[in-house]
Formats: sequence, C-alpha cells, structure tokens
Amino acid sequence: MSIKTSDVEFKLRIRQQIEDPIMRKAVANAQERIGANRQKMVDELGHWEDWRDRASQIRDHVLSNLDAYLYQLSEKVTENGGHVYFAKTKEDATRYILQVAQSKNAKKVVKSKSMVTEEIGVNHVLQDAGIQVIETDLGEYILQLDQDPPSHVVVPAIHKDRYQIRRVLHERLGYDGPETPEAMTLFIRQKIREDFLSAEIGITGCNFAVAETGSVCLVTNEGNARMCTTLPKTHIAVMGMERIAPTFAEVDVLITMLARSAVGARLTGYNTWLTGPREADNVDGPEEFHLVIVDNGRSQVLGSEFRDVLRCIRCGACMNTCPAYRHIGGHGYGSIYPGPIGAVISPLLGGYKDFKDLPYACSLCTACDSVCPVKIPLSKLILRHRRVMAEEGITPKAERRAIKNVRLRQ
Repeated sequence: MSIKTSDVEFKLRIRQQIEDPIMRKAVANAQERIGANRQKMVDELGHWEDWRDRASQIRDHVLSNLDAYLYQLSEKVTENGGHVYFAKTKEDATRYILQVAQSKNAKKVVKSKSMVTEEIGVNHVLQDAGIQVIETDLGEYILQLDQDPPSHVVVPAIHKDRYQIRRVLHERLGYDGPETPEAMTLFIRQKIREDFLSAEIGITGCNFAVAETGSVCLVTNEGNARMCTTLPKTHIAVMGMERIAPTFAEVDVLITMLARSAVGARLTGYNTWLTGPREADNVDGPEEFHLVIVDNGRSQVLGSEFRDVLRCIRCGACMNTCPAYRHIGGHGYGSIYPGPIGAVISPLLGGYKDFKDLPYACSLCTACDSVCPVKIPLSKLILRHRRVMAEEGITPKAERRAIKNVRLRQ
C-alpha cells in the first residue's frame, strides 16, 4: 500500500460511505466515546492551552533545527551499535528494508502498527519477494485478513463493528466463537503469539526518536510493539524524518499530549524505549537494530508554506471531532491519512492529481484546530490548498462549476 488507497472517483467513494449505516454508526460511536474520554483527561490535567503551547513550541523548535537533531540522532544510534539509513524516497526505504530481510534469509516478519510503513508500502514489497508479513496490532491484523485499508491513524478498524469482525475471523481463520471483543481478542492473541516466536525480523514505526540518546519510543495499547522488538533477532524501526525530540524531557510533554488526545487516557498501556541492539548482559532484545529515516517529500514540505503540518504527532484527535469524517469515514478520503490532517498532508506527499478533492472535504468549522495538541492550523492550511489549486487552475470540477454559477448570477 502507498498513500493512495482507492482508485474510485471521489464523488462515488463518498456516496458509498454515506450509504453505509454500519460504518457511520461505528464511527459516530467511536467519536462520541473517545471525545468524552479525552475531555475528562484534558480537564483532569488542567492548563490545557499551556500544554498545547508547550507541545507546539517543541515541535516548531525541532523543525527549525531538524538537520542538527537528525545528525545527533544518527551519531548516537551508531554509537549504540545500531545502523542508520536515510531514505530520500519510499523506494529507497523499502529497498533497504528488503535488503536487510534478504540478508537474514527472513521468511517471516512481524510488524507493529505504523503509518509511515503504510505510506511507503513496505508490506507489498516484502510480500512480493516471498516474505510473509504479519500485522500484530489487533485492528491492523483484522484489516490484513480482510484485505481492507485502515481508516484511522490510531483506530485502524474504526469502521467495522464486532459482527463484521467475527465474520472476517470465521471466513479467514475458521473462528467459531462468540462475537464478544474478549473472545475474539483471545483468539487472535493465540494466533499472533505463534508468529512472534517464529519471525526472524520485527518492524515497527517510531512515535518519537530522542536525539540526545539515540533512543526510539514506541507507544501502544496492546504490547505488540514490545514483542516485535524483543523476540525477533533483528529490529527495523521506520520513522518519518520529523518524528524526533531533543531529549526525554520534551518527549514527556509530547506523550502526555498524545495519550490524552488519541484515546482519552492518562498514558497508553505500553511505552517502550529502545536504545540500540541488546547488550551482552541483556536477557532479551534484538541482536541487530536498524533505523530507517524517511523523507518521502517531507523536506519539500519543511521549506514550504505548509511546514506547520509537520508538527503532527499522529494522535487522530482531528478525525475524532471532524463532522465530515463522521459521515464519510476514513475510506472516503482514499488515503491512509484521512480526516483534516489527511486533507492537508495527502496532497503534499501524494500530489494534487490524486488528492485535489480532499481540501474540499471540509466544512471549515475549525473544530480540528481547537483539539490539535500541537496547534496545527489545519483549517488555514486546507484553505491554503484551495488557494494554490485555484491559482494553478486544477480545482475539482464541482468547485469550478460552483464558481461559474456565482459569476453568472452577478
């Protein structure tokens, strides 16, 4: 998979989603539940706007000094015994990952949830080379079985209800148990554990890398990322070049904001810190560690008027409050990055040709601006996309017709 997830025309795509009552109910319920939990955690923490200001300042500081922090990170990872690869394009990144896998004669890879690996399409590259890839995040595992793309950056299977999930498990794995979340989770857990024990390589994303120590931070609610990094002999972490923090002090602020904004919790279930391969006196951990730092268009965004979007910490809060997302779901956007953040970043990384409709999948209500933990001015950036497309004469047909009708009435 790459950024684009559908070849269906935008108008038809959103009609299909709007006419799907199961998806709309599932998304609405999730928005209500996560939104209520988030508000409780925001109120409990107190001084929320001060926290947002601090998180925004941290991200802006990193972006202004990104070259220095990337150099420091690279030096520290190497000092710790790891390997660092800077990938200019998604092809560079997947080529390197495949080379590592082939050098280990890997037959199976276990993988934790990672948007950047979805973005670069690493699963398909490895599978085309005959290497089995197992998604170990519960939602991603279900979607992989159903050959269905994720529809949310934190809750990938948000569009499915438990009855649909049971059907997938029954058809693909012969599951005959009840449709209760507990029973289905236990069934999947037993299946995935076998894969953890037999995989040669574990691939993860990276929520934040710490420049000062060369550490990688992984945040999950299921513990699967920790299993991906402790049982296989080789660990490959893949990160967008902007996902970096100077020290643990800044990461502490960002994780505080991430957990509350993403799922409405004080802290996620598992916070894993990794600093290179295991040492001689360690009882677990990988024998070999690789950090793949992905550009894939980010350096161009960094030097553009859309730079603020690189503050994003992939919390999904903008999706959880967006009225458009509530009705068309993640698949309506045709991108692995849906919602308001997707309306901004998808055209930047994937181009206007495939994503020129997304900036118009927005009512400009500014709800996303008010919940973003790093204060990305999403509505302004969406308007900026519209302005750029108007100047370049590439606005969608519906937009051009609307403007023409207005002019005729004047």
